[in-house]
Amino acid sequence: MQFLPRLARHFFVMAMFLLCAGAALAQPTGKAAKGRKRYTFAQKDEESLYVKNVTKNTEDEQDVDGSFTRLGYRSYTDMLTELTALKKLHDWADTTYQRRVAAIPAGGALVVIVHRQGPKGVEMSNLTLTATDKAGKEVFTQTLAPATGRFFGRDLYQGKAVIPFPKMDPQELNISIRDAKLYQTFDYTLELPAAQ
Repeated sequence: MQFLPRLARHFFVMAMFLLCAGAALAQPTGKAAKGRKRYTFAQKDEESLYVKNVTKNTEDEQDVDGSFTRLGYRSYTDMLTELTALKKLHDWADTTYQRRVAAIPAGGALVVIVHRQGPKGVEMSNLTLTATDKAGKEVFTQTLAPATGRFFGRDLYQGKAVIPFPKMDPQELNISIRDAKLYQTFDYTLELPAAQ
């Protein structure tokens, strides 16, 4: 009679052990477990006037864990100015110029650049970009299209994606880029300029 309760207890202990072991294996490790460090005050990006970095994300860290992620923004006006300069430089026909102007996204474009370790580390479809307004309402979300990167140096590979952005009123948006492979989220603020 005592054999049955002891057997049930044994199975219960083994089931609990396996459940705990599975949960421990599923937990992210390293920076992902602790979360990325955040700046006390958002820092202006060196290359994009409209973007501020909320999470600490420097090129020095790419050598440690291959997690460098940069967000940039190009406004409609910036892209139009660039096209006008290219038209003069290359002496484009009016039809070529008009076709290229028509292809500019009305709300500008977000540019995501990542440096990851190894050729398979730069799978852009691992990234999901989400933009929310000040009230926390989601205004834009997109999982990036599958693409691979190119060799950048040492064991780092670089991937780049240009994402058309919808036209919106000037405002400050919070943007998060979630990397499903690294279990990390990179946060930014974006100051949308007034459309001209």
